[in-house]
Amino acid sequence: MLPQANGVVRVVFTGVTLALLLAGAGCGGRDTPEARVRAVVAAGESAAESRDLGGLMALVSPEFRDGRGGDREELKRYLRGYFVMHQSVHLLTRIESVEFPYEDYARVQLTVGALGRESAAATAFDLAADVHDVALELRLEGDEWRVLRAEWRSARRD
Repeated sequence: MLPQANGVVRVVFTGVTLALLLAGAGCGGRDTPEARVRAVVAAGESAAESRDLGGLMALVSPEFRDGRGGDREELKRYLRGYFVMHQSVHLLTRIESVEFPYEDYARVQLTVGALGRESAAATAFDLAADVHDVALELRLEGDEWRVLRAEWRSARRD
């Protein structure tokens, strides 16, 4: 199940994680699998910051599951609620690694910083921010890379 909204970032990181898959600059040629996966991360980040639910969900496999067993439709409902509650979303992402255990399967490790404003009337002190380590698994479906699985945890090292 997706986490309850007990933290601004938890909601963001479910969807933003997907968005982040689309957000990286490519290494090597644009047609390499790594460049295509990084392009998906860049597109996801852009969609999340634009609060574009349709664009974000286009990057998610119909067979998606999160680390808590939530499916694609649960993710969509969760993100819709998050975007309604947070009138702005700003992300800072860093791709730590991209691995290909199989030619049609990728693992991406990200660090994602998110800053959100809870309403249009919020002041500078009404911001919510957090940093998470995100693990994504993508699968090549037809000719498109889509997020199949996502897990995240706080990057705090207490």
